[in-house]
Amino acid sequence: MIDSSEAEFRPWEESATTMHNRLRGFSMWPGAFLYLQIGDTEVTKYKILETRVLSERADPTDTVVPGPTKKDGLRLVCFDGSVLEINLLQPATKKPVDALSFV
Repeated sequence: MIDSSEAEFRPWEESATTMHNRLRGFSMWPGAFLYLQIGDTEVTKYKILETRVLSERADPTDTVVPGPTKKDGLRLVCFDGSVLEINLLQPATKKPVDALSFV
């Protein structure tokens, strides 16, 4: 039986490919999610709906940042330097938004 805690993104211990594959595997139920703190607000659970793995590498960080161009999504750098781009996400109890609208 699948436990919903298995669907949590853990960038501090997983690669971008692992998280992208988790999203694909859990897309119907329970869905993949990530806890984020935006600015000084409280930590909020976000359901991740669409991602892609980028070929570029970066220094690991604990922040999610917008991509360099306006057409890019949110960039999440994992512990191994791999980069996951989040293109569509859904804040708890709200409608899904694309990364461009989210920023």
